[in-house]
Amino acid sequence: MANKNVHINTVSTGSTNTVELAQPTPRPAVQAASLDPNLVTWDGPDDPENPKNWPTRRKWTSLLPMSLFNFLSSISSATMAPALYTIQQELHFESTVLVVLALSVFLLGTAIVPLFTAPLSEVFGRSIVLQSCNLFYITFNTLCGAAKTPNQLIAFRFLAGLGGAGPFAIGSGINADLFRPQERGQAIAVYVLAPLVGVVVGPIAGGFLVQYTSWRWCFYVVSIAGAAVQIVGLPYFRETYAPVLLQRKCKRLQKSTQNPDLYTEHDSVSMPELLRISAIRPFKLLGTQPIVQVWSLYCAYLWGILYLLIATFPNVWTDTYKESISIGSLNYISLFIGMGLASQVGTRIADRYYAKLCAKNGGQGLPEFRLPILIFGACIIPVGLFWYGWSARPNVHWIMPNIGAAIYGGGTVLEILCVMGYIIDTYQKYAASAMAAVIVLRSILAFALPLIAPSLYNNLGYGWGNSLLAFIATFIGIPATIALRYYGPALRKRSTYARDD
Repeated sequence: MANKNVHINTVSTGSTNTVELAQPTPRPAVQAASLDPNLVTWDGPDDPENPKNWPTRRKWTSLLPMSLFNFLSSISSATMAPALYTIQQELHFESTVLVVLALSVFLLGTAIVPLFTAPLSEVFGRSIVLQSCNLFYITFNTLCGAAKTPNQLIAFRFLAGLGGAGPFAIGSGINADLFRPQERGQAIAVYVLAPLVGVVVGPIAGGFLVQYTSWRWCFYVVSIAGAAVQIVGLPYFRETYAPVLLQRKCKRLQKSTQNPDLYTEHDSVSMPELLRISAIRPFKLLGTQPIVQVWSLYCAYLWGILYLLIATFPNVWTDTYKESISIGSLNYISLFIGMGLASQVGTRIADRYYAKLCAKNGGQGLPEFRLPILIFGACIIPVGLFWYGWSARPNVHWIMPNIGAAIYGGGTVLEILCVMGYIIDTYQKYAASAMAAVIVLRSILAFALPLIAPSLYNNLGYGWGNSLLAFIATFIGIPATIALRYYGPALRKRSTYARDD
């Protein structure tokens, strides 16, 4: 029975790993594992194989390919926005609503897949699931460019959305895998900014492509870029999910030590049962976790407004200000400026504030430390919507609605950054599943809201139409932030999912 105090450590000898029996170190992280000599875990809190201990460069080379996949998928979701009228004429869509459906149905696909890709990534690992989704996306996005009928375009867009959704939830899991809470600010900023920049860059590129080439190249160009990222990023993207890495380590040790009894704490459940548990986890999180429910609703609404603006933005510049499609698409730059400034400046402020609150709390970080910046963003989003809506008039200079759009874009980025940080900090091990639950509602509303845009603005105009959107954003965002400021700790304490990995 004495050997129950022995822990398996791997020791590197040349190019091979051997196993030695050693007395447990006094580190608390190792003491639990030392109770069973056959349990394979990290070799202490500083184990270099643990993704959280990887060198900074290695972390970022694993994160950036995923962010590029995210960026390209988001470009694809919006590139065809300036081409809607051309597509409607060429493919003979019967109504404006149907051609807008072809744009937004991509997002309906993204609402479904994260419920499966996120849990699958928590079983098989992030890398294989993410790259499989990307190949699926490239295939059907290319077919969108070859569509001959409205039905073909809508179907291929939906299928492309299924593949393009891979990075949305998996990316939050990769962030949780690689970075500790105090390190996540810049990583989350890159992950969040990539799709938001994508939905801005996409229409700009689409405006020039449709005017000087063909709307079909809106799809072909993105597919070519996606294939390039897939090929170039393949050697750099490494598996980051700790349970999968530990299982691989266990298999190596079983082979090198000839000890079939070695196991990890994740081996106690059979593969079918693990798949079942993982598949229903996002639904459980959405159905039982008030934190996920609140942030899902808020993110869904913000994302819906963003795509509503993207779908209607060209009309403001071509109809109200009589600009060409290509020149009008350049006004999307205002959204990019607002988002970029918020991402860089807001992230630095948020990180400093988070560090300051951690220091006051004895070095212990809490998800609630991200809320002060979040409530600021909740206040400036309505300002941007009011400004944009009431200044979009022929007798008002075109720079004014651009300023409003920039303010709105900046506020949206701040909110999504803080919400993601809160969710990742709260559900670290299950961050991908938690974000999948958020993405479901987010994508559904982003799919649905653009469909009501023609009726909204035809009946209320840009002024009152955007005012209505602003009132609803205020009603959801500010009370939600205040409520979680006071009740968040109690909700986390009661949750079986809100624990450190």
